[in-house]
Amino acid sequence: MILKGGKIVKNGRVEKKDVRISGKYIAEIGDNIDDSANESVYDVKGCLIIPGAVDVHGHLREPGFEYKETIATGTYSAAAGGITTVMAMPNTNPAVDSVEHYNDVKARIERDAVISVYPFGAVTCGEKGIELADIEGLINKVKGFSDDGAGFENLKLLKRAMELIKGKSIIASHAEAKEYNDSREAEYKAVERELALVKETGCKYHFCHISCAESFELIERAQKSGLDVTCEVTPHHLFMDEDMIKNNPNFKMAPPLRSRDDREATVNALLKGVATVIATDHAPHSDEEKARAYEDAPNGIIGFETMLPLVYTKLIRTGVADISDMINWCVINPAERFNLPYSTIDVGQIADIAVLDIEREREYLRNDIVSKSHNSPYISEKLFGFNKLTIKQGKVIYRY
Repeated sequence: MILKGGKIVKNGRVEKKDVRISGKYIAEIGDNIDDSANESVYDVKGCLIIPGAVDVHGHLREPGFEYKETIATGTYSAAAGGITTVMAMPNTNPAVDSVEHYNDVKARIERDAVISVYPFGAVTCGEKGIELADIEGLINKVKGFSDDGAGFENLKLLKRAMELIKGKSIIASHAEAKEYNDSREAEYKAVERELALVKETGCKYHFCHISCAESFELIERAQKSGLDVTCEVTPHHLFMDEDMIKNNPNFKMAPPLRSRDDREATVNALLKGVATVIATDHAPHSDEEKARAYEDAPNGIIGFETMLPLVYTKLIRTGVADISDMINWCVINPAERFNLPYSTIDVGQIADIAVLDIEREREYLRNDIVSKSHNSPYISEKLFGFNKLTIKQGKVIYRY
């Protein structure tokens, strides 16, 4: 197939180029590639051709919560958003805390996923924080470990996990000290105490969805001291704050939306390189669950389909950052941190590709959502950069 009239990023510059794909690979990049042969031609004039995004924080809900999302619907939602690789959190039922449970999830992925999916292993059995999961059995199968939304309260158990994982894998932490409830202290106090254990053990560590200025300060200090620590930020913490909530459950997530100052600190952490990854924390819930009163509704929003247009519209189009930064945050950095394969737009590379419509603004409509759930705070928002075409290993898996 040939992608005609698009734009690519080369050496930091945006250039108009055609891209030809043969089999699984990018075969040619050039000006006015001959399209007279009997192959599919896609008119992507004015669109940006980038590597498929890598999201290291998603919830696919299967097994156990298929009424919210399935591997089939979740990965198609990711494909619709231009994401070709996802790391799936292990808070399924049963949790991915044993080789048996991992094998079950892996078989489901091989059967139903339209993109690459790498399940996290749980740190503790059932993510209950009482006893360690089968870390030794899982360590050569998964790309990372997490208890996700459960947080780590038993620090002795966490230290033992760190000692088992050190030098072999990475822990992704939802930093939340339960005794502080939903306060800002809940996050940065947990970051502080977990960093102390990282210093003690030398374990490779990643903090999920960081949202407070104090947390970023602690992480930056740890990075400067030589600790192997990274963190991610989400689009919602980059672009929303607590003044926008208005008791709408589609604005309820964990960690919650913070102050305007914290939102600005989140953007600054990304621009400074303290945070190096943007991840969605795609967390689908049913319409019935999100129709409850705000205080009774579950935490979480969907995000696969809006990550790239939000980042493009609010950071790239505004001139705050450039397209190379977006590719680093959404492709290269997450992949390299978790030792995942990824593509670049170069001849000979695997054709994992997203095509973003950067010249036309589009309203994000509920009827456009392909996730099984609809719990997005961005419905009715107008954005540039929605994904138009997704290619996975040379095959079109999504077309708008």
